[in-house]
Amino acid sequence: MASSLLTKQFLGAPFSSLGSGQQPSKLCSSNLRFPTHRSQPKRLEIQAAGNTFGNYFRVTTFGESHGGGVGCIIDGCPPRLPLSESDMQVELDRRRPGQSRITTPRKETDTCKISSGTADGLTTGSPIKVEVPNTDQRGNDYSEMSLAYRPSHADATYDFKYGVRSVQGGGRSSARETIGRVAAGAVAKKILKLYSGTEILAYVSQVHNVVLPEDLVDNQTVTLEQCQIESNIVRCPNPEYAEKMIAAIDYVRVRGDSVGGVVTCIVRNVPRGLGTPVFDKLEAELAKACMSLPATKGFEFGSGFAGTFMTGSEHNDEFFMDEHDQIRTKTNRSGGIQGGISNGEIINMRIAFKPTSTIARKQHTVSRDKHETELIARGRHDPCVVPRAVPMVEAMVALVLVDQLMTQYAQCMLFPINPALQEPLQSSTTESAQVPL
Repeated sequence: MASSLLTKQFLGAPFSSLGSGQQPSKLCSSNLRFPTHRSQPKRLEIQAAGNTFGNYFRVTTFGESHGGGVGCIIDGCPPRLPLSESDMQVELDRRRPGQSRITTPRKETDTCKISSGTADGLTTGSPIKVEVPNTDQRGNDYSEMSLAYRPSHADATYDFKYGVRSVQGGGRSSARETIGRVAAGAVAKKILKLYSGTEILAYVSQVHNVVLPEDLVDNQTVTLEQCQIESNIVRCPNPEYAEKMIAAIDYVRVRGDSVGGVVTCIVRNVPRGLGTPVFDKLEAELAKACMSLPATKGFEFGSGFAGTFMTGSEHNDEFFMDEHDQIRTKTNRSGGIQGGISNGEIINMRIAFKPTSTIARKQHTVSRDKHETELIARGRHDPCVVPRAVPMVEAMVALVLVDQLMTQYAQCMLFPINPALQEPLQSSTTESAQVPL
């Protein structure tokens, strides 16, 4: 949060040119020089942002859950990138509500429209505006919640901060806000894929007490295709554990309750050198991005907390030279990042999501006029958010990587690289994108 104050001019400044023997008190008025027009001090200006993410690739989301619509503005997108609504719609369809019985029954097509920033199917370099209308709204479902705060929801804290809030659907605190993130993330994923062959894949690795063993997923070969992550409604790449997870969600769903879980995200073919020490280390940026998603409660990177049980000799990733004369690591407990900079190995992280706050069970709470009461929340809500959180996580990771790619290019690629230590940002197996003019 930035603020600026105008410091008043020091009126004693004219005395600084006087000899040391002269006393200001004996000076006549002709020796004094005062400004004819006194500057007006500026008011204290507070730039309360929070809706924009990124430095070079900047994304601003807008809209509320039950307003006219939601969307985003993307600024800094490279020109001449082939882009259409269909590129974003694929990702929005993965995020949209009403996909299955284990998601919210709200029916939205989430059909997006690009209203600026493209011409003849190519980006122009100007801001890209993407809009998605809200069509299936039931504001009356929130009549009780306009008077009483939902436990563990943002209702109370939004009132504490702003003194006013959009009641229907939670307004900006609703996961519907993430539509703008996912649309922008689709653009970022396309840039990464074309430029360096980078792939970002997320999947559900835990629902409540059903935990997918790590050795059942090969991060080198796992895909989104129908036979793996997208083959079931819970987005778990292992069919056996997917059924267990679905059963766990069904169990609480019919009882008006909810459960949480974990989303694992991996990134393959990451250019080396991304990340800006010391405050903008790559894992720090990824943590901020993922933890800005609704319902997140934890972030683990690489070995995570399990690494605290190891010794240095057990945890260290030893280097070796591979068959292509590339420096690699034998293990990957660092998670593809060392010293805040990507090392070319697979990046992996895990994001914990809490149980959905809005549940159809009686809970004790407090009303806006500060009286204790009880609440049974109505409305349509996910019994478990993690299946729909998968494309949201991928989007935020993509936004970080594109922004860091542009940062790296701006700082370290202006002059010829040191070929003995550095390599081009493009993957060694992927030629740079040939975009038609």
